[in-house]
Amino acid sequence: MSDDRDRWNERYRRDAFDPADDPIPELERRIATLPDGRALDVATGTGRNALFLAEQGYDVDAVDISEAGLERARDRAADRGVDVDWIRADLAEFDPGRERYDVITVSFFAALEHLPDLKEALAPGGVLVSEHHLRSSDPVAGPSTDRYRYRSNDLLRACLDLTILSYEERRRPVGGSGGDETGDGAVAVATLVARRSSGGTQSYPVEGTRD
Repeated sequence: MSDDRDRWNERYRRDAFDPADDPIPELERRIATLPDGRALDVATGTGRNALFLAEQGYDVDAVDISEAGLERARDRAADRGVDVDWIRADLAEFDPGRERYDVITVSFFAALEHLPDLKEALAPGGVLVSEHHLRSSDPVAGPSTDRYRYRSNDLLRACLDLTILSYEERRRPVGGSGGDETGDGAVAVATLVARRSSGGTQSYPVEGTRD
C-alpha cells in the first residue's frame, strides 16, 4: 500500500488542500446518544472526527496511512488542547483488537473488507458510525471513479449482523473544500449507525435512497 501512502502524503502536503474541520454531521447529531468510553477513528486524515470525540471526553485512537495527514492532525489537536493517540498504519495491517472500543467512526474510506475486524473491535453495546461516498448518476463531489464508491445498500448489507439504528442514502452539501469531501456542491453518501448487541429481535429500516 506504499502507493496509497505516497499519494495521500502528497495530497496532504499541498497548501491548497483544505480538509473539513467539523465531524461528519451524523456523528455530531448522535453524540449525546453514544456510549462513553474509548473511541477509534479509522482513516482519520487530519482528525475531523477524532478531535471532536476527544473534545467530548473520549479516549481516542486515530489511525491513518499518511504521516503527512497525521502531522496536520497533531497540529490541530495542539491548537484545540486535546489528546489523541495518533497511529500511522495501513489498515490492512492494523489490529484493532476485540471488544475494545465503545465508538468506532469510519468516514470517506472504502472499508467494506475491514468491517469484520472493526465489528469485532466493538465492545458489547458499542456503536459504529460510518459514512462513505455513493455511486451516483448525478454530478457530485468526491472520487472521480466508482471504484472508490459504494453501491446502494453495500454498507447496510455488510452490517446486518449489528443492530441497525439508522441507515440513509442521500445527497448533502459538501462538508469542506477538500480532504475527505473534495469539490463543490453536493456529495452523495451512505450513512449508517449500528450497535453491537446480542439477543432479541432486530428490525431494519427500509432499503432505498432518499434525496
